[in-house]
This record gives sequence, C-alpha cells and structure tokens, in this order.
Amino acid sequence: MEISLLKCKLHRATVTETHVDYEGSCAIDETLMESAGLREFEQIHLWNVNNGERLTTYAIRAARGSGTISVNGSAAHKARNGDILIIAAFVSMTPEEAESFAPTLVYVDADNRVARVSRSLPAQG
Repeated sequence: MEISLLKCKLHRATVTETHVDYEGSCAIDETLMESAGLREFEQIHLWNVNNGERLTTYAIRAARGSGTISVNGSAAHKARNGDILIIAAFVSMTPEEAESFAPTLVYVDADNRVARVSRSLPAQG
C-alpha cells in the first residue's frame, strides 16, 4: 500500500503573469523550483487564496531569479496578476517511507523570493 503526502509547496506566491493563449501549465522561477524540489513537467496543484479556485497542472521553468509565476492556458481564467497562490506537489510512498519523510515548505515574499524554507509546520491551535 502507498499513501500520498505533501512533497513540497511554495506558500503565498504572487501571480506575475497570465497567458490564455499559451499551451498550458504554470511557469515558475527556476530558483523557486529548485528550492522546493520541483521538477519541470511535474504535476502541481494551484490553490488561489484570492478566489478559492483549485486546479491541477504541471510546472515549467521560468527564468532564474525572475520571480515569475505565470498561469497559462485555460488555467489563466482562474487567476489574475497579483493573486496569491499556494503551489503544491504530492508524492506516493509506503507508510514505512513516510515515517522518515518531511516535505519542503518554501515561503516566499511579495517579490516571489525565498523568505525561508522549513521541513515542518507548527501544530495548529
């Protein structure tokens, strides 16, 4: 049996561009992708904090250090420049593998630069 766990997330990234006529996907600054451990063409989930939209697409590289978060194709109808996104990827593993696994949580600033990286969340409440 395998279970699905959060692999990584970019927390509160700001949409910098939308392109309806692009082929699809979400372009992410290569520095942010590396910080989170995201691979090009990896499936990602986009959760829009501003409007509640949730969708699944894949990551593509944007220029390193650009701060770009570009929502493309049909997904561009679900985000606007300035919207705040949580971008997440998941991984499947056995419960035994999960015992020693921790996700990579990348927190970004208003310019989509890495503010801090964590491997755990504090308990809520």
